[in-house]
Amino acid sequence: MVRRLLVVRCPGLLDEDEQGRAGRNFADVVAAVEALTPVVDVVAPGMSSLTTRGPSRYFGGDQALGDLVTGIVATRCGHEVGVGVADGLFAAVLAATMAADEGRPVIVEPSGTPEFLAPWPVAVLDRPDLTSVLERLGVHHLGQFAALPRRHVAARFGTDAATCHDVATGQRGELAGIRRPVRYRRVDHDPAGTTTQAGFWGVGDDIERSALQAVARITAITGPAAVLVGRQRDGRSPGEWARLVPWDAGRRPGRRRDLAGAAPWPGRIPRPAPTLVHARPPSADLVGADGRPVGVSSHGEATAVPARLSIDGGSWRKVHAWAGPWPIDERWWAARRRRAHLQVLTASGAHLLVREQRCWWVEATYD
Repeated sequence: MVRRLLVVRCPGLLDEDEQGRAGRNFADVVAAVEALTPVVDVVAPGMSSLTTRGPSRYFGGDQALGDLVTGIVATRCGHEVGVGVADGLFAAVLAATMAADEGRPVIVEPSGTPEFLAPWPVAVLDRPDLTSVLERLGVHHLGQFAALPRRHVAARFGTDAATCHDVATGQRGELAGIRRPVRYRRVDHDPAGTTTQAGFWGVGDDIERSALQAVARITAITGPAAVLVGRQRDGRSPGEWARLVPWDAGRRPGRRRDLAGAAPWPGRIPRPAPTLVHARPPSADLVGADGRPVGVSSHGEATAVPARLSIDGGSWRKVHAWAGPWPIDERWWAARRRRAHLQVLTASGAHLLVREQRCWWVEATYD
């Protein structure tokens, strides 16, 4: 099911400056919106989102919520803002972009996303190679693209293009690449000139205590697994370095190990840690200069110098640099598992690949 979202977009804060002023200003915007709803998701610099289901019911509908968010950001923060509401993040971002130009919230009616997206150019998909081919074929707008049979799109252009088609038809709400996670930290100054870092919930013990009491009430009603917190743990792969535990368990005293000072596990991926670990790793094709697939030998060495990379059937990217492989041989006493990690750098970014059962997968991506 595609979630209905409200997106707040501040055009003047989309690009971070060296002093971090734009980030701090947008942190104030996020704090202002949090006065209306406790969960605000920072999508990218200068842009955040929230689910409308609860807030819209409380404040009297999507239009009322959009007007309220626009007003509170303008009044408290003084920034130009665009507020858009639609089914799915992709459409909501476009609605917010339009809203900033029109000076009013843009509300896309429920189930009206395909009609809203239809006149937008295919370039908004941010897939230059796909856009170039579609335009040469006479497909210039998302409505034309959505009218193509999905099976033909998948067969001709690959799985990423099929995902783009799902977004254009309203079957999917989000495309990879929209989210560029950032963390904004709000800093407060007291009259004496000293600087204090706000706590996780805000400034002051009373705010912290009130928030913890609210979480405790939620878990009492919905069960201990309703609120989860992250906890670090040992492991070789990035996906093994953390796990989610019930909030109450995360606060119990016990053995908590600082992994930053621990000796590295054999085969553990060196720092820095990737910023995104894929829940469902996309497939990858890695080939050498001669076009033959790159593998990992029984001695843990690459069978060829990586030259090009294709992710999930997409376009080929030149490999500018690589490191590894780091072979892992686990559970030799039972169900043996052999893997190897490889870091590659392309024009589209840096990725951590894992090879298992003679296939490459993109396990994580670096910022």
